[in-house]
Amino acid sequence: MAEGLRERKKRETRQRINRVAIELFVERGFDRVTIAEVAAAAEVSVNTLYNYFEAKEDLVLPPDQASSRRLADLVRDRGPGESAADAVLARLRDEVGRRDRSLGLTEGFGRVFAMMRAAPTLIARLEDLGREMTDALAAVLAEETGAAPDDPLPRVVATQLGAFHALVFAEIGRRTEAGEGPDAIAAAVNGLLDAFQRVLGEPLATYAVRGKGAQACSG
Repeated sequence: MAEGLRERKKRETRQRINRVAIELFVERGFDRVTIAEVAAAAEVSVNTLYNYFEAKEDLVLPPDQASSRRLADLVRDRGPGESAADAVLARLRDEVGRRDRSLGLTEGFGRVFAMMRAAPTLIARLEDLGREMTDALAAVLAEETGAAPDDPLPRVVATQLGAFHALVFAEIGRRTEAGEGPDAIAAAVNGLLDAFQRVLGEPLATYAVRGKGAQACSG
């Protein structure tokens, strides 16, 4: 459906608040900028800002972009014949190929990353997000494989895939701090994805393969 005028205005307002907030945080530091200052710079009220972003950290890590359901949802949406590991690798390869901004593969991300690294609350949010991603993925794997409640395998697989997912972001961060550009970082991450695929053992590589007749579902 085409985007209505009301939806477009809401999207533009949200994007403006987000853009202004990032600019202020990068310039002055996350902890040195108040919500009131962001609202004033974005020309909205504080109440309006909170209608779009429930917490200050959401201005940097919006829940719709930094979702704890990321891994679980992409595994749920995998195609017939794909395993859980296939789904994670395929999504990462696609995002790297598109230089997706959610990976930080854009010019100027170095300053944003430095700002995030200097903010303890943002680091804590990222750590929580990683744990929540693993928990959500483990639940989906247990559900789809029909694992018994005391079966540790879904959590073991989820932990392995979650750790690799975190490794990719850590590699991007390390290379961003070193001053490498998006294309060089993308090439290095593709090498990392290749290496992970080469060392995948049979149990993990073939875990939770979706049947040929199964349909992707969301939830």
